[in-house]
Amino acid sequence: MNYRIAIFSVTFLYYCVVLFVNISLIAIIFLDENLHEPMYIFLCSFCINGLYGASGFYPKFLFDLLSFSHEISYEGCLLQAFVMYSFACCEMSILAVMAYDRYLAICQPLQYHSFMTRRRISVLVCSSWLLPLCIFSLSIFLTSTLNLCGSKIQKLFCVNWVIYELACSESNTLANNIISHATTLIYVFHGFFIIWTYIHLAITCTKSKEDRVKFVQTCIPHLVSLIIFLFVIVFDLMFTRFGSNNLPNSVINLIGIKFVIFPPLVNPIIYGFKLQKVRCKIAGYMSRK
Repeated sequence: MNYRIAIFSVTFLYYCVVLFVNISLIAIIFLDENLHEPMYIFLCSFCINGLYGASGFYPKFLFDLLSFSHEISYEGCLLQAFVMYSFACCEMSILAVMAYDRYLAICQPLQYHSFMTRRRISVLVCSSWLLPLCIFSLSIFLTSTLNLCGSKIQKLFCVNWVIYELACSESNTLANNIISHATTLIYVFHGFFIIWTYIHLAITCTKSKEDRVKFVQTCIPHLVSLIIFLFVIVFDLMFTRFGSNNLPNSVINLIGIKFVIFPPLVNPIIYGFKLQKVRCKIAGYMSRK
């Protein structure tokens, strides 16, 4: 708290940059009809999710930096927990949809356009959002029914697991455990599907120079985003469950917020510079300016 003004300034600037790069990429895709293709529509959904997750954390964190009372209402805490978890799982769902799209484009190019109709694209985008939102609506509802015997959260933002730890010993937590394990299984399956898809793509693309070029141009950004996301999420989950509380508080805080620091900014920058059509549109706009 001795450096809260400096931290506020850096955080506010960072949040503005996150908003700018994501909104810019969304606007470029939305305004240019040449980019109304499945890959770019999924990318647009990716950026919207980045804005969603960042806005669930940064405004409250910035307010706390300027406040001497670091409190949040119980309803606000449940809402923030819902946003944080649904943001992370939407990210995983969208990555799975993007991997499936690249698999069809590279391994079945002749059937790609007949299969990826507007209706099917709409179904994939809606599913990548509705599944996590429905799961965590139920999860947060069940958490809200628990009797709590504590009110202090050892984290810079609310998550379901931290609220769950405050439950009294006599609270019925069976339903929460079932939902938690079911959610874990669903998204572990997502992870295996994505890994299998890219392994299959890598093997397929070694047979053709044209496919290798396509793989490098369109799949490398997906892989980088996936690696970054999996690293920060798995590390955060492992540290939340098994991490040591003997570390300095500032280190624990930094570990806790890294999954809202890296993906919302790194993903649009990776795609903006790596995907040729997007890069050309940005370059053209900058040259006109």
